[in-house]
Amino acid sequence: MSLKPYVRIILFFLLGFIIYLADITMNYDEESKDIFISDQELDGLFAAWNSQVGRPPNEQEALNIVNEFIEEEILYREALRLGLDQNDRIIKRRLAQKISFLKQETDREEPNSKKLIDFFSNNRDRYYVPATFSFTHYYFSKSSEAKIKAKAGLSEIVELGAPSSSEPFFLGKNFSEYSLGEIEQAFGPELLVAFENPNLNTWIGPFSSSYGEHLLFINNKSLGYSPEFLEIEDLVKQDYFLEEQDRKLSDYLDSVKAEYRVIINPTYEF
Repeated sequence: MSLKPYVRIILFFLLGFIIYLADITMNYDEESKDIFISDQELDGLFAAWNSQVGRPPNEQEALNIVNEFIEEEILYREALRLGLDQNDRIIKRRLAQKISFLKQETDREEPNSKKLIDFFSNNRDRYYVPATFSFTHYYFSKSSEAKIKAKAGLSEIVELGAPSSSEPFFLGKNFSEYSLGEIEQAFGPELLVAFENPNLNTWIGPFSSSYGEHLLFINNKSLGYSPEFLEIEDLVKQDYFLEEQDRKLSDYLDSVKAEYRVIINPTYEF
């Protein structure tokens, strides 16, 4: 039996009213003007202050902290209400960073000694301590005469104790416990040849760098070595946690990637 027209109209409006009520219920928190600050949030606010300032806030400072939190929450809600979070790269990046942090920190477990030792054994090369050198130098800036001046300077060191035409170097004259990587970073790769089986405690050169010519006095070389696990256990634990964080985030992304479809303009050209 078909429904009478007025009954259908009543049912139509009743269904619309139910949908309207459901929409209000679903979006109640979004539209709410209530700001509830939990004890945990207050503890976090005051703990952050204590960490930065080195003491708990006094009464006035505590009021200011809470007031700033409230103002921030109001501005945040108003920004959402106006849709300012839409298509904003900075906000997207911050939210991506936040969920990355949450996923990395999920179920963080203290590793036992076996896990750490296994991690250390599998990554032993990472902890190799390279050889280092301590040295001083005289510098002659790059020019067509630089090498000639440096050679003359080497003779002057023997006769007079110092070269007459050397110049100040922008990184200084003395370098203590520099690895080959640090020397390369400071002077460029050309100078590394001077540190291949060098004669210690005597002036040698000239040697070229990215900046000119150098006379070197290498007074110490410490051999590279691989430390034992117990010497660097704290560092190994730190690296273990970082790698676990990266693994958890990677696993999370792998688990959700299949739910997304990426569409790119096939005619786009760089």
